[in-house]
Amino acid sequence: MTTSGARRRPQKYPEELRERGVRMVLEVRAETGERHGAVTRIAKQLGVGAESLRNWVNQAEVDSGRRPGTSSADGQRIAELEREVRELRRANDILKAASIFFATELDGRPKR
Repeated sequence: MTTSGARRRPQKYPEELRERGVRMVLEVRAETGERHGAVTRIAKQLGVGAESLRNWVNQAEVDSGRRPGTSSADGQRIAELEREVRELRRANDILKAASIFFATELDGRPKR
């Protein structure tokens, strides 16, 4: 049962298919100099979404240094660091709460 406007879960394509698609687009662009239409045509041949293939090609160009942007390795490292920051902040919050708890316990004043 699907509802109108519901988003589909993204399909995970095999890495070999991604690499092959990117290689084919880059080869066509190098051979013919054609920049428009190559991605759509090759996406249909491979049976993948045109925007997926376009994103893969763009990311491959960023990773190789031909286009400005955040490389895959940098993006992965950033995600790891953000995850670590979240964990450290959570640990900090726990330690702050514990210190407040123990400070009030050891204060000696009667509780309200």
